[in-house]
Amino acid sequence: MTNEHASLRVDRARLLDRIFSLAEVGAIEGGGVCRLALTDEDKAGRDLVVAWMRDLSLDVQIDAIGNVIAVREGRDPALAPVMTGSHIDTVRTGGKYDGNYGVLAGLEVLETLAAANITTERSIAVAFFTDEEGARFHPDMMGSLVYAGGMSVEEALDLPGIDGTRLGDELNRIGYAGPSPCPGIVPHAFVELHVEQGPVLEAEGITIGVVERVQGISWQEVIVTGQSNHAGTTPMRLRHDAGYAAALLAVRVREIVGSAGGDQVGTVGSIQLHPDLVNVVAARAVLTMDLRNTDNDALSRVERDVATAMQEIAEAEGVTITSRSTARFEPVEFDPRIINLVEVVAHDQGNTLRRMPSGAGHDAQMIARTCPAAMIFVPSVKGLSHNVAEFTEAADLEAGANVLLHVLFTLANESSP
Repeated sequence: MTNEHASLRVDRARLLDRIFSLAEVGAIEGGGVCRLALTDEDKAGRDLVVAWMRDLSLDVQIDAIGNVIAVREGRDPALAPVMTGSHIDTVRTGGKYDGNYGVLAGLEVLETLAAANITTERSIAVAFFTDEEGARFHPDMMGSLVYAGGMSVEEALDLPGIDGTRLGDELNRIGYAGPSPCPGIVPHAFVELHVEQGPVLEAEGITIGVVERVQGISWQEVIVTGQSNHAGTTPMRLRHDAGYAAALLAVRVREIVGSAGGDQVGTVGSIQLHPDLVNVVAARAVLTMDLRNTDNDALSRVERDVATAMQEIAEAEGVTITSRSTARFEPVEFDPRIINLVEVVAHDQGNTLRRMPSGAGHDAQMIARTCPAAMIFVPSVKGLSHNVAEFTEAADLEAGANVLLHVLFTLANESSP
């Protein structure tokens, strides 16, 4: 910002009020939130955020996949806008801040600029993208993936939900199948503000994380088919136990990930057995696998090792194991110029900071396919996220929003194409 605007700051109380008000929509026991994508709770959350956008006299656009983009017009509408935002859908046991903070901080930036009668050269857009979590419809980051042209609208609308629904039907049902085209307009730049969702910043006493890259992600659904039989009369040596094979695979995934070292992580997050009875050897098991690494070659090696483990377990236990990919995204490197800008702004505002990767997937990694992009992190207390106890200190929320304010202001006053 110019010296004239260097002291401009967001309103902490106003930002927190919106965060806590949105958290009341889909509130669950323990202070958490459940707003799975395109449910009634998601609709109510969308309606509230859209009302706030319209209260700020923003031009609200809804596209064919339900992404919502609110634009504050700049002096030259012909220039590509600067965009910020995130998501407002949650996992089943989500917290108040994941995604929501980035959207509402974006609105706070626009209200701060409006209150100061500041008009930027470029327009500034605040977006929230559909089904970022992937908790109801796979893959995750679906709305931003379609926005960036990585999946067709038609394919996305036909995605099945974990509850037997179809994405397009649910989008129509809640009234968010919009008229705006998708893929959408290519921004001049995209900057996403987010809670870290990990323990690093708090552990090191640092306020601002300058995110350089996002890990690659590999999601798989694995189906183990064995033979149902009596739990009391079937000798152990003659069993074809799908539940046991699934458990073996979960252990092998942990061992493979551990031996890979580096940034490699892996999770078996769901195992479902059939017929799921106490006295019956399981005939079928369905499990999910989440593998991540900042190095795509290393991630591919782990995928191959897991595939070998499946084959070995299947042969040893006399079962069949098949898998299908539900999401596969390569690691993303963010734009060096915007990374440097975030770093300079955070330093100039007196924050402690460090450069770091993101272990979680984010909409910014999809939008980075279309334009220069970067992310800003603030600490998560105890590293908790996707948890009702998710928490970030008010001072850190304010600090992150102020960094976002000045980064967006700088980018929105760049006149070059």
